[in-house]
Amino acid sequence: MVMDKGAAPEELTIQALRKTLSQYAKPDLGKAILQMLTAIIPYFGLWSILVYMVKQNYPYAVIFALILLASLFLVRIFIFFHDCAHNSFFASHRANTIFGYVTGILTFTPFRYWQRNHLVHHNTYADLDKRGVGDIWTLTVDEYLAASPMTRLGYRFYRNPFVFLGIGPGYSFLLTQRLLHQWEGKNERFSAAVTNVAILGIILAAGQTVGLRTYLLIQIPVFLIAGAIGVWLFYVQHQFEGVYWSRHENWDPVKAALKGSSYYKLPRVLQWFSGNIGLHHVHHVLPRIPNYNLQRSYDELPTMQDVTPMTISRSLKSLFLNLWDEKQQKLVSFKSLNSTNNMPH
Repeated sequence: MVMDKGAAPEELTIQALRKTLSQYAKPDLGKAILQMLTAIIPYFGLWSILVYMVKQNYPYAVIFALILLASLFLVRIFIFFHDCAHNSFFASHRANTIFGYVTGILTFTPFRYWQRNHLVHHNTYADLDKRGVGDIWTLTVDEYLAASPMTRLGYRFYRNPFVFLGIGPGYSFLLTQRLLHQWEGKNERFSAAVTNVAILGIILAAGQTVGLRTYLLIQIPVFLIAGAIGVWLFYVQHQFEGVYWSRHENWDPVKAALKGSSYYKLPRVLQWFSGNIGLHHVHHVLPRIPNYNLQRSYDELPTMQDVTPMTISRSLKSLFLNLWDEKQQKLVSFKSLNSTNNMPH
């Protein structure tokens, strides 16, 4: 079944799109293993070099270059974690779970907890009536204007790029995901406990081998940089100029996938490190497609190509799109509130 490139989203059904894409939702053990080897081995190799360089007091500018590279490999490892959460990286459910736990420990993220929240996100994204789980905090213009001064201040603080790209990743990955009381359900609590114990074990082992100072000088910047990259990728996947959002009664799964999720067209090397996650509209049509099949599905299906790519320069506009305007059906900036059309009467 082949869709016409010019077919409008309203003429399609999500079932038809998923049926068309289902041929790509087949895990390949060889590709999965190759991806593992070409990401995890270089990541630990860079760690070994960094430990040596820190102990030998190399200039931090030189060390930082390798820290940045290690951060990019950690982003790629998180994509494997993401695929495991969708049971798409391997054909085996058990293999996805085991590798999900392993990559979750490497990325400081409890597998079952993140999996639950992320699957909720896939059922609620672009739905204004189901915000709040696994997404970026987004208020409508009317909600913002009706909010208390403290809520407005908190929202502006949250949406500040220095906060959600600087403070946010560390706060989320290093602190909040360590707190067991946030998890409901025995699977989530078990996942959090296993991850926390494993992280503690790694820290104790590092203290007895390479030294705690050396470990922290490497781990913290690697994590903060990788976290900032990951948060940015997640942010621009559903917060961009021309994005689709709707109230639940009018929510359309095809429009949500093709217009509510971006095609972030990155340079090839960055696309590799980000595991093709920029093809996010394809992922949201059929989440069971493993990352290593996303590009092929895009290349071979005209319907997937019938979207406007978002370049890096265009994506920077998203930093100033802070509120959803239900009247104009688009994201707007805080500055737009100075317009008389948005001022309360």
